[in-house]
Amino acid sequence: MAQGEEQPGAKLAEGKKHFVIVGGSLGGLAAGLALKELGHDTTILERNPTPVLEHQGAGIVAGGDTLAFFKKYNRCDRPIAVTSHRRQYLDKDGNVTHKEDMDQNMTSWDLAYYLMRTNYDGVENSYCKVPDGKPTDGKAVHLHDRTVTDIQARAAGIEVFWTSSGGEQGSIQADVLIGADGPSSTVRSILAPEVQRVYAGYCALRGTVREDEVSDAAREAFCERFTFFHRRGVQILAYLIPGKDGAVEPGRRLINFVYYTNFPEGSPELEEIMTDRDGKRRRITMPPGLTAPEAWEKQRRIARERLPPQFAEIVCATQRPFVQAVTDVLSPTNEFLDGRVVLIGDALAGFRPHTVASTSQAAFDAMVLAEYVAGKVSREEWKRQTLGFARFIQKRGVDMGNRSQFEDLPLEEHIHDRNVASVPREKEVYPEWATAI
Repeated sequence: MAQGEEQPGAKLAEGKKHFVIVGGSLGGLAAGLALKELGHDTTILERNPTPVLEHQGAGIVAGGDTLAFFKKYNRCDRPIAVTSHRRQYLDKDGNVTHKEDMDQNMTSWDLAYYLMRTNYDGVENSYCKVPDGKPTDGKAVHLHDRTVTDIQARAAGIEVFWTSSGGEQGSIQADVLIGADGPSSTVRSILAPEVQRVYAGYCALRGTVREDEVSDAAREAFCERFTFFHRRGVQILAYLIPGKDGAVEPGRRLINFVYYTNFPEGSPELEEIMTDRDGKRRRITMPPGLTAPEAWEKQRRIARERLPPQFAEIVCATQRPFVQAVTDVLSPTNEFLDGRVVLIGDALAGFRPHTVASTSQAAFDAMVLAEYVAGKVSREEWKRQTLGFARFIQKRGVDMGNRSQFEDLPLEEHIHDRNVASVPREKEVYPEWATAI
């Protein structure tokens, strides 16, 4: 199936449409909310067999596009983030060696997800009350246990075929299909099978600890601080995020850590950390609570040896660690089949987590897609903005990760990389290769 040359902007701006969105995580929900606000009908197909996703991640650095998205589309009246007021770096003994005042907002995956779900299709939850709808809203449908198996262009749009975990099969018609199904996107694999997700040679070990369950030294290091430690082959960072039910009050928040450490492809160490407690080898993600106890105990011992004491404390204290293999993937384009299929978020470009931009990419892609659908920006401008962000930040993540994990750099270089990654998107200047269409 090849990409066509037709420019569908005028068609998308004319009349009410039905968008089918594959993927019901943050990217799919963001697209659904933005299109619902325009009055279009949307149907989300989520492969998870349960009605809601839970505990899919921990902390999220809420960048400018994420905050802008919630300001525009969130109708729930509640705080959405915890603010960090300082960025700082520790040495091996736990002393602060560099600090700078900088406000950044941190939220949790669960809070972001439930805010989006309740705004999208009115799912009741303990995070927020279901807001009133608007008479101009499009119809919003969320279908779980739908795994996409094929995509076929039709004269009037696109047909999406699916199966359920129980063997049920079906299809659904759409004017436009949006692939928001993550770095291992099924939509992308059907249309661009040559694009492969590639392991980068290291993993992110992740977890949370309640701020009232750690030592005074750990609270001093991490409460309302964005704190880092670097050494060759290791980077670890931590910050506060909302706690249970999205609580942002002191004492109820969580300290979230991300601990990058090298596990060479094919090594016994990689096999050990990615094999769960039941003996199943996980390819990309080890879900919370499934890490083999012996494997995690080994990581606790290593953490005590190589990390500052404050970081070692929270790594050792987490009760539900999870592991993410760091990978790279980038689609050559964001639309296929004469514009009938669009990729957004991680399905378009899987950023390494060093960029702290995956959620921002999903939010931005949804917002600029809505502007394109509404006829406010041209097809060319939509593509330049979306592809420029995807290509430029994807390369930045590769460069940051390789420098952090595989080079022996002075701290000043890591500080520079981190500060560059914090430049607001609207102030970035994309090179010509990033925006070429």
